[in-house]
Amino acid sequence: MITLKFGGTSVANAQNIELVLEIITKKASDNNLVVIISAFSGVTDMLITASNTASNKDESYKNLLAEIKQKHIDVIYNLIENQKQNQLYNFLDIQINQLQTLLDGCFLLGELSARTADTIASFGELLSSQIVAAAVQQIIPNTNFKDSREIIKTNSNFGKASVNFNITNSNIQFFLEKNTFNVVVVPGFIASDEEGNTTTLGRGGSDYTAAIIANGTASKSLEIWTDVNGMFTANPKIVKEAQSIQSISYQEAMELSHFGAKVLYPPTIQPVLQAQIPIWIKNTFNPDALGTYISNKNLVSSNPIRGISHIDKITLLTIEGSGMIGVSGSSKRIFEVLSQQNINVIFITQASSEHSICIGIQNQVAAIAKKAIEFEFEIEIFQNKINPCIVENDLCIVALVGENMKNHQGLSGKMFSTLGKNNVNIRAIAQGASERNISVVINEKDVKKALNTLHERFFEENTKQLNLFVMGVGNVGEKFIEQIYQQKKFLKENLKINLRVIALSNSRKMVFDEDGINLKDSKIRLDNGENASISKFISKVQELNLRNSIFVDITANYDVASIYDQFLKLSIAVVTCNKIACSSKFENYKYLKSISRKFNAPFLFETNVGAGLPIIDTLKHLIHSGDKVHKINAVLSGSLNFIFNNFSETYNFHDVVKEAGVQGFTEPDPKIDLSGVDVARKILILIRESGYEMEIEQIENHCFLPKECMETNNNEDFFKSLIKNATHFEQLLSEAKSKDARLKFVASFDKGKASVGLRFIPKESPFYNLEGKDNIVEFFTDRYTDQPLIIKGAGAGAAVTASGIFADVIRVGNV
Repeated sequence: MITLKFGGTSVANAQNIELVLEIITKKASDNNLVVIISAFSGVTDMLITASNTASNKDESYKNLLAEIKQKHIDVIYNLIENQKQNQLYNFLDIQINQLQTLLDGCFLLGELSARTADTIASFGELLSSQIVAAAVQQIIPNTNFKDSREIIKTNSNFGKASVNFNITNSNIQFFLEKNTFNVVVVPGFIASDEEGNTTTLGRGGSDYTAAIIANGTASKSLEIWTDVNGMFTANPKIVKEAQSIQSISYQEAMELSHFGAKVLYPPTIQPVLQAQIPIWIKNTFNPDALGTYISNKNLVSSNPIRGISHIDKITLLTIEGSGMIGVSGSSKRIFEVLSQQNINVIFITQASSEHSICIGIQNQVAAIAKKAIEFEFEIEIFQNKINPCIVENDLCIVALVGENMKNHQGLSGKMFSTLGKNNVNIRAIAQGASERNISVVINEKDVKKALNTLHERFFEENTKQLNLFVMGVGNVGEKFIEQIYQQKKFLKENLKINLRVIALSNSRKMVFDEDGINLKDSKIRLDNGENASISKFISKVQELNLRNSIFVDITANYDVASIYDQFLKLSIAVVTCNKIACSSKFENYKYLKSISRKFNAPFLFETNVGAGLPIIDTLKHLIHSGDKVHKINAVLSGSLNFIFNNFSETYNFHDVVKEAGVQGFTEPDPKIDLSGVDVARKILILIRESGYEMEIEQIENHCFLPKECMETNNNEDFFKSLIKNATHFEQLLSEAKSKDARLKFVASFDKGKASVGLRFIPKESPFYNLEGKDNIVEFFTDRYTDQPLIIKGAGAGAAVTASGIFADVIRVGNV
């Protein structure tokens, strides 16, 4: 004997039932079968809604009733042979009339008793199982229908009745002795009490029916056929990387199902566990898939975690006060009063001081529980020995489950640190003595991020998914996107980093895609996106709440630079080439660095100085290792170096500046570069990273631009002023030649003072032969005294700047 159970999606329509019939036919060729059938998909919900609607004096229940009837008519018409349809149509009419009578009664009385609610809910399985039984009989004539209410007996706790196994098993044995049929079809979910009243076994109770029958018939196995390939390491609808579990122990399956694994109803395990009957979870729509095998075998696995599950819609009740310390029976009183209200406690944790106890219950019973507990402790609350209940709603329980967790150290630490790094606050923690699960209570809005983060940590071969939110898609931004596209596969295979661009924004448009933007058509997607808004961009990032999020700023915008703290406070890393934030007031610079540390969110800005050169990173290593910087000399503007290296008698100053802009070496406003402001910002950042406090106003800026150039208000006027003042620039070039020197814009810091300005560089200086758009920095430190530490290389250009941003993103991934 084998017991099969088919869920609602498996029997949703005639097409799906055809697949069920194929499975039954194949199984019945060499086995006797008991087949448990759920209601057609959605019908139980419709019945419950109809009963509630009727009891609320809303006549729309009649529309639901008509919809239920039509759903079953459609299946009969498409599945059953013509000559047998009338018999089922008559049966359907009788049942629908009975159902209408019950609903009309609810409507007239304006109430719905638990007993009536069970009777109404039972119609789904009664109708579906009769239709499926008739369909099976067409293929396997030796098939019979058996009403489960005749064999499964329960108490009268309507809604979730408890089974009387002594009577039930006796009834099953009696039925087996008389049974001569190859296949017996039985409705799931429903039973009856000793008076013959219809009861139900709780939502998902068809699984439980199957387990009860499997136990009573001593089946070789119980097969639960659903719409997924077995149990998964996490909910595949939330965690797209979830993996199918091939084998699992009874205890692990119970833990996962208790903590919300929807594929299996929690009470299902107990009846088959006692009889050591293995369970298969199989997919009706992919019957050849392995599925999940549940048994008592001690399974050896390198990963002690078998799965991650969760229960949503949880309320946490905290009862605390000095009146609980050392007083025996406090916990007993709490649980007794909740039991009297028929409230199930899902989660429990108590402080070792006995000062407080937390319990997790479902949201819908929170008000009842609070009232009952406060009534029980009314005297203690009045005497201020115990505080009124603290109620926290909209929470969720997340659990790591695994039989072998007790043999592995550090799992709790890994779980907590992984959640903490992603700004998921843990409200309560519980771990049983068996160490088969570790449970935490978190905010419900964080559940998707928490599940994905934990799954990535424990199941995905340490592959880390980075979710990028990119603002600024100009020259540098385009190169950055190109580089991600080129290197995506390499990073995943070699560095175990999976890069996804979730958002792109320029000054006009922005686009979001939770599944990652296809970088091949990112320009088209952006052009067709919604209107850009910084506030909406931030809100969308918060709403998505993705793990390992990184905000990438590739602009030179003041408003964008002012929002970094909002991301850092959400534990979202910030990577930027925008120098405005780090060269703003020292208090703001210090504030951003401090909240970066506080919220464990990297704040990286390597490209603020030297584009892709590792200047800031090298400086950080010097400082972290205990060295101290005393003096800095540097050429920090690749654009200015390019300009003065190419400026000559035959190539005028205006044209060289234009060309620098075309090649992407200057800022969108070239006056920022030529005025020395950009270089001043860069040396200020190096000074601050060296451990000194300084404001940009303290840096002497020896600007070489004429006053007329500096007073222009737009690029067009600025370039006109360069032509008008051509003689000024030619004189500078002539003076350099007369001194056998080259023009370089140099930044210096020494003895607490800093300056930037154009200098005549002699041949013996290491700055003299600096070509093209190169940068150079000399650090004089405690360790590098006579000979400075020199960093030299290309310091401007879209490609090298993009590569520097890319390197910072990878650094975040390696944290």
